[in-house]
Amino acid sequence: MENQLPENLLEAVRYFSDADVCRQFVSAMRWPEGVTCPHCQSKEVTFMQSVKRWNCKGCRKQFSVKVGTIFEESPLGLDKWLVAFWLATNSKNGISSHELGRSLGITQKTAWFVLHRVRYALQNGTLEKMTGTVEVDETYVGQKAKTMHYDKKQEKIKGRGADGKTVVFGLLQRGIKADKERGVKGEISQVRTYVVPDTKEETLCGTIQANVEEGTEVFTDAHKSYRALGEQGFQHAYVDHAIRYVEGRVYTNGMENYWGLLDRMMHGTYTYALPHHLFRYTDELTYRFNHRDGTDLTRFLMAVQHITGKRLTYDRLTTSHLRYIAPKAA
Repeated sequence: MENQLPENLLEAVRYFSDADVCRQFVSAMRWPEGVTCPHCQSKEVTFMQSVKRWNCKGCRKQFSVKVGTIFEESPLGLDKWLVAFWLATNSKNGISSHELGRSLGITQKTAWFVLHRVRYALQNGTLEKMTGTVEVDETYVGQKAKTMHYDKKQEKIKGRGADGKTVVFGLLQRGIKADKERGVKGEISQVRTYVVPDTKEETLCGTIQANVEEGTEVFTDAHKSYRALGEQGFQHAYVDHAIRYVEGRVYTNGMENYWGLLDRMMHGTYTYALPHHLFRYTDELTYRFNHRDGTDLTRFLMAVQHITGKRLTYDRLTTSHLRYIAPKAA
């Protein structure tokens, strides 16, 4: 079956133009061992061709392939959803809601909602801690000084130029070079990113402790918040960027490369993101970065495998951050 799957965007658009093909594809990805009722987990189901739904003999409920996934209650057909997945997982600098809307023939508002639901599916948390050699660094995302009004620039730009911006903290586990003679299989670098409230010691070191195995080599810049890492059980070394960027094996150029990709994506494609939505954009980039050694097809297939059990409603997307400001009215 994999030989018949699309290898590029043009083939994907053609392949998923048939609603029955889309349903069979999502069904096979979601239930590789046979269709299971999302309500009671029963396998005693019957497909009703007339309404394109299944009927469960266990709980006597009907369900479509969308129920229990990020597609649930969406009026858009799977042909549009799957092409949106393909574009989001394979566009190096992302795809804007305006561009996606024009491409799929939907409104910009709908395309914006679709992209955020796709990003939710791309989130892939793990309890496994990083090992080997880990680079950590932080960056600031927000309006560039050169585009600010003079008065606003005087108010916002202070010190490192971080006032009024959102802090993104990143950890990169360095990859392993392949060595055929020794039988060592190569591995690419892997990144994790978090939107954090500040760059204080307890925030940054706490995030490192939660994600990195004790005793691991941790390389940073000269930021004072990292100085306590040596006392916390890590092999800490840092490089002062005011003097040089590399001291032997000690550098953070891997994370700097990721920040360059993030900068091009945020300022080149998306232009602006509200702070409470920023983590979804970094999740999108992190997914593409961590699977950069794959093909368009493999990145797409791995993303579709994570559609189940994830639901993001428009109300939750647009109002969940308000709970920190005021409770929702009854």
